[in-house]
This record gives sequence, C-alpha cells and structure tokens, in this order.
Amino acid sequence: MNISTKNSKIHLRMAKPEDAELIVNFMKKLGKFQNMEESIIATPQRIKKLLSEKLGEAVFGYYENNIVSFAYFYKKSSAFTGRSGIYIDGFLVDDSMRGKGLGTIIFQFLCKYSVDNGCELLEWGCLDWNKQAIEFYKKQGAYCIDTMRIYRLSPESLLKNARLLE
Repeated sequence: MNISTKNSKIHLRMAKPEDAELIVNFMKKLGKFQNMEESIIATPQRIKKLLSEKLGEAVFGYYENNIVSFAYFYKKSSAFTGRSGIYIDGFLVDDSMRGKGLGTIIFQFLCKYSVDNGCELLEWGCLDWNKQAIEFYKKQGAYCIDTMRIYRLSPESLLKNARLLE
C-alpha cells in the first residue's frame, strides 16, 4: 500500500512479508549507528514470520523513488495506563536524507496510524547519547518517562501529529 504525502518527492509504503530482508538490512544499519551491531540478530525468516502473523509491521520512506528510511513497529498495551498503543522498535532515516522532512512525515504517519487503530500511546526507546533524536522527539511533543529514555506521546500530542497528515 502506497501512502502519498504533501511533499511530492516523498511517499511511504507499508511493508509486506516479502520485504523482510530489507527490514533486516535497515535494522543492521540502525545497529551500526547505535554501536550495537551485535545486538541485531533478526533474520529475514524471523521478520517475515512476524509480518505474516501481523505481530509486527513496517513502513518504508521513499525520497524521489529511493527507499531511504523505515520504521518497524507493533501494537502493545500498558497495564500502567490501561491504554493500547504502538511501540516503535526501529526507526532510521539514512544519513544523507536527514533534514529533508522524511523522519517527520514517518512520525506523523505513525501517529495517524495509531489514532486510526484506536491507540492512545506511541512509545519508543532512545539512547541517551543520541541528542539529535532526543531533540527531534521533543519537538513532536514527546516526553521522557524514565531513566531508560523511553518516550511517549500523550493522546493530545498523538492526535495533533496525526492531524498534520490530513
């Protein structure tokens, strides 16, 4: 499924099980960026299974018809809040594409996807040394909820970001 955006150079596409190898490749890039390459042990077969069983989903970002970003996510719930949400497990924009708005568009898509699926939370983890990402998330209205640097959007911020794609 292709998703148009306000920027004619950027479009999004939901991943299919056949995209599992591409997801693993993006996760390896993310692991390298995070200095955690050895932690990325996913295989295309495992990712394909997760996608096929609807236990995980991914969206790819295209810039001028080249895949340059992705986000892998899954549905979750919180016993702390009694709310359902989406957890972003992997999010990467290629270095050469940063600053072109693609990360923001993917983030807004994830907000809209969350709202459209009855979710009230969008959460993810962020390494404490990744100051650029932290500033990006704060600009979206996210706040840190503990020392692990897990970020969450409130229902209001989630809806506000989701509406930016409308």
